[in-house]
Parts: sequence; structure tokens; C-alpha cells
Amino acid sequence: MNLSRRQLLAASTAAGASLALPAATAATAAAAPAVVRRARPALPSGIASGDVTSNSAVVWSRTDRRSRLVVDLTSHGRFDRAIRLRGPVTSADDDFTAQLPLRGLRPGQRYDYRIGFEDSSGRLGETACGSFSTPGRNRPVSFVFTGDTAGQGYGINPDIGGMIAYKAMHQTQPDFFLHSGDNIYADGPIEATKKVADGTVWKNVVTEEVSKVAETLAEYRGRYKYNLLDSNVRDLYADVPIISQWDDHETLNNWYPGEILTDDRYTEKRVNVLASRARKAFLEYLPMVHTAGRDRIYRKVSYGPQLDVFCLDMRTYRGANPAPGVAGPVAMLGAEQAAWLVREAAASKATWKVIASDMPLGLLVPDGTEIEAVANGLAGAPGGREHEIAWVLSQFKRRKVRNTVWLTADVHYCAAHHYDPSRAAYTDFDPFWEIVAGPVNAGTFGPNALDSTFGPKVEFQKAADFPSQPPSGGNQFFGHVEIDPHSGAFTVSLRDLYGTVLWRKELQPH
Repeated sequence: MNLSRRQLLAASTAAGASLALPAATAATAAAAPAVVRRARPALPSGIASGDVTSNSAVVWSRTDRRSRLVVDLTSHGRFDRAIRLRGPVTSADDDFTAQLPLRGLRPGQRYDYRIGFEDSSGRLGETACGSFSTPGRNRPVSFVFTGDTAGQGYGINPDIGGMIAYKAMHQTQPDFFLHSGDNIYADGPIEATKKVADGTVWKNVVTEEVSKVAETLAEYRGRYKYNLLDSNVRDLYADVPIISQWDDHETLNNWYPGEILTDDRYTEKRVNVLASRARKAFLEYLPMVHTAGRDRIYRKVSYGPQLDVFCLDMRTYRGANPAPGVAGPVAMLGAEQAAWLVREAAASKATWKVIASDMPLGLLVPDGTEIEAVANGLAGAPGGREHEIAWVLSQFKRRKVRNTVWLTADVHYCAAHHYDPSRAAYTDFDPFWEIVAGPVNAGTFGPNALDSTFGPKVEFQKAADFPSQPPSGGNQFFGHVEIDPHSGAFTVSLRDLYGTVLWRKELQPH
């Protein structure tokens, strides 16, 4: 096989736990049909892979009882020639979710995997098949990106086929999917019906766990389980690896560390307690590499010689939301993460460096009378959170970090912004592009005002026809990128609910 059996088995052993199970061979793996066996472990939330690189990946699933994750992996498209790997034993402590890191993969290779769970008697339950491809030197790279799932009370509407923007993304056959934050809306109850401003009625599939704001760990977990009821989401996740970020709504709207709530919907007022529960659910339900044993969300995912993706965490290390007029520095990334971003981007040998930012840089995003995002809405020198971004941009220029593109979501409309020091109040940086996508299944808003500190210019934007427009209005947006392995061209487009291209730009590498 085109697999390093030693490394793969080492990964499997490292993830193991103490549940006695009999040995199995590749032949017995091949004999296991993809059906549900009664009274055996089921797969109620599908399967997924994530953080795929040239030689590694993470696979994920969830079952309904204590059992061991089993993965059959093949690079031949035939499960009768698969390697069987055993992962961790699930329990109620992790909501019966399990992840298995795969190492020693070959670059430029398609892999098929089959996931199931074995009970304590060694009986395999329901199985499901998925696939992913590792990046190769002379292969094109394509991916989709967006954010904002199940927000503003817009959940799974069976009348329109569920979360159909996920189907449109799937149809582009991307190599991976970058979710730029707000994977769930833990603070937004989902009801059976919702009256829309245009007089229509939106209908939802509902569960008990999404009927109120999430406070308990079970309620946060329930939000991820809810999204995975949608067949469009499950189908995409089985075929397309995920790179996941988080923003505010995985916990609650506009939160920051140390905040004490005044919202009467919450019995637990300490945001740090809620964020801890939200973080555990996020890490349980999304397949991702846990760096050096730390549950750190910011990380680099190297997708071959053409692309490195730098996933930021603009939520965990921020200071309290400041007033617009605050002139001194206010943390957004935090010193450690900002230094990491500069150091890793400067060391990157990839042609393109995508900075996956869960919030936009130049758009004004208010939080009442305070500032939620980076921009403070004031022309002139950097203030508040703009200080950190100014430092990062200046360091990129000083260290000759070329070919950066910032991708983001958060504001619930799509836009393309070009930043240039010739238009800016702060000029110590090189020009770059910021592409905004989303929502993928939530209310549409916008457009927001632009702050002139870093000299942004709107090259394209498409927003809602009215505030909190439902997905059925068609104004749901995702981005698509394709990188040519020969010319190095980075072609980015913005697309609507049905995959229609609204705007396209080809960027040439320097």
C-alpha cells in the first residue's frame, strides 16, 4: 500500500484506551457492510475529516454508547485492501465523539476511509465511508470558505431542502472547506416557525437542545448535533475535509474573557464558565489537530507547497470591548498569537499565505456603544485593537512576507476589499486583499461602514435586501479559491446560495 503502516499504527496506538477488543484483520474489515446492526453502536452524526496536510489528517465521528472508534483506511479505493486502525474509546465524558490522527500519509494521494465503532464484544456497528486527498506538488488546490451557520433563528428548513448552501459548496468539489467561525449560534434559540419581515414564514426542524440559549455543556453539544441532522452538512463533511475556526456565537454574542452578563436569559452569568463549556463542545465536534497537546484553536495548516492556512483565534485572548475613542492598545490576538503569526508566516515557504481571520479588519462592527471587531470607525492613526493589526502588517512588510490574502466572515454579507497604504492613515504595510463571505445559513445583513486607517477600498459587495433576510432570499454567500500549480495564480470568487459566481478576481504571486 501507499501508506506507512508503522506510522499509521503508531498514531492509532497513541489514541487508544482501555477497552478490551479482539484482533481483526483486513479481511474482516472488508466483510463489514455499511449497514446498521441493531443493538450495536450507531453513527447518529455522520463522519468527518479535518486539518489535512501533505502527510497527515484527522478523522472524526460520534456514536451512541461506550465503544471504540475503528477506521479502515485505503489508498486503493478498495476496502478489501484496507488497513484497520483502532482509535480511542468513547464515553459520556466526550459525548461519545472520537477523533483519530493519521500520520505517514503520502502527498498527492486520495484516501478512502470507513468509520465504525466496536462494542466491548468486538462487534462492529453502523459504518459510513468518506474520503479526502492530500495535497501534491503539481496538483491544483481548490477550497471553499464561509461562516455563520444557523443564526438568527434560521435552522434546517425542510421546505427548501435544508442547508442547501452546503450542497452548493459541495458541488464545486473542493479540496477542503474553511469554516471561518460561528459554526453554531449557541445564543440563538430555534423555533418551529419564524415570521420574516417580508411576511413569509420560515419553518425549522427543532430539537429540545436548541429551544433556548445554550448554557450547559449538553446544550452546547446539542447545537453541533442539530447542524449534523442536515444531510447537506453531513454529505459535505464526509467528502470534504474541514478547517475550523471559532468566533463569538460558539459561546454567545460579542463575548470577551472576564465578561459578566446582564442578559436575563442566562442563569450562568460568568462568561468564562460558559466559554469553557463552549470550547469543550467545539473541540469535541470538529476534527482538528491539537497542537503539542494543547487545545489551542489558532494553528497553521500546511496544504502543500502552494498554500499555508493560518487560522486565527480572535476571541480567546482579546481584551474587553473598548469604546471607539480608546487610543491605547487593546488585545485582539494577544501578544503570543501575534508573534506566532508573524514568525510562522515569515518562515512559510508556501506560495500563498491565507490569513483565516474570524473577524474583518476594516469593517466597523459595533457592540452597542463599544467596538467588537478591529476597526474603531475613526480616521487617523491606529487605536484600540488596530494597534495589534498594524504591528502584524508592518512585520509582514519588514520580513518580506509576500502573497498574503485575508479571508473572513462574521458580518453576514459578502465583499472584496483591497487595502493599500497609498489610501491609508497608517502606511507601514504592503497592499493586500481581504475577502468576506457568509452567511451560509443565517440571516443576511450589511453592508457595514469601512474604516480608513489601513486604506481599504470596496471592490465588490452584495448585502441583504432587508435586515435579517432569510436564506430563502438567495443572499447566502461563500467564497471559492483555486490555485494553479504552474502559474501560481490565486483565483478567488464569491458565490451565492446556488453557487452562482457573483465576482471573480485572479491574483498573481509576487
